Amino acid sequence: MKAAVVSSFDSAPQYADFAEPVAQNDNEQVVDMIAAGLHPRVRSQANGSHYTSTGALPLVPGIDGVGRTADGTLHYFILPDTTFGTMAERTVVDVRRSIALPADSDPLAVAAALNPAMSSWVALRRRVRFEAGANVLVLGATGSAGRMAVQIAKHLGANRIVAAARDTAKLPALTPLGATDLVGLHDADAIGKAAADVDVVIDYVWGEPTATAMTAIITARPDRGAPLSWIQIGSVAGATAPIPSAALRAARLQIVGSGQGSVSTREILGELPELAAEITKGTFDIDARPVPLSQVEQAWAEAPRTAQRLVITP
Repeated sequence: MKAAVVSSFDSAPQYADFAEPVAQNDNEQVVDMIAAGLHPRVRSQANGSHYTSTGALPLVPGIDGVGRTADGTLHYFILPDTTFGTMAERTVVDVRRSIALPADSDPLAVAAALNPAMSSWVALRRRVRFEAGANVLVLGATGSAGRMAVQIAKHLGANRIVAAARDTAKLPALTPLGATDLVGLHDADAIGKAAADVDVVIDYVWGEPTATAMTAIITARPDRGAPLSWIQIGSVAGATAPIPSAALRAARLQIVGSGQGSVSTREILGELPELAAEITKGTFDIDARPVPLSQVEQAWAEAPRTAQRLVITP
């Protein structure tokens, strides 16, 4: 069987032979892969930097995907932490970590969008009390997950959506997706002014930019007794952030994380059918492009430079 194979955390996966997957119990099934998204989470899995990494090699990357079971049913599934991922001709899935998809589903769109979309969807529905009419700030809004977060916040009824990013040239594209205010991540005064009254922050950035933005927002906040929920999801600017202690005392601020562990697999799976249905209906703007499995090395090099969502197809 052909697969994308990681033999070293210092190099991209190679298109190579790999052992056939074998179901180990009644809950597992071998599926024929149709599409697997090349998400940032997958790249961190393949370079060993994700917090769930065990350091085991070789491995096949891919944490989710769309495949077809032996009875012909289309499934979206999430894999447990394993060295046998979805970027292969076949993989083995635990059916308890999957959902059946309607026959008319677009496998490419589902594989491209469910992972980046579920980060904000699950965060807003499972980690905080989010209500229609709330004001939202998305830090890192021009990334794949950030673009989806803007759209999901709008879909769930947000009033104002402030989009902040380092690459200000890409910010205008977020206005048609629902962003009401656009600010550069480097401009603390602008962030404080635009986001002074936000109720929820969806943070894909962390690091020094988060600490700076948090200080600016709390300083500018007209009512520091109003609840502010800061949801930490990604850390593209740094694994640690120098949060000033005064920020936690000077405002009604709660910082929560959203990811594997803070949200159970059962909770995540409970949200997926509705989210998959919205993707299938075309609710969200998704720019996905299929890349053959045989070209995985080229896709790996291209992924950081493109706004498209690359999807590996056998």
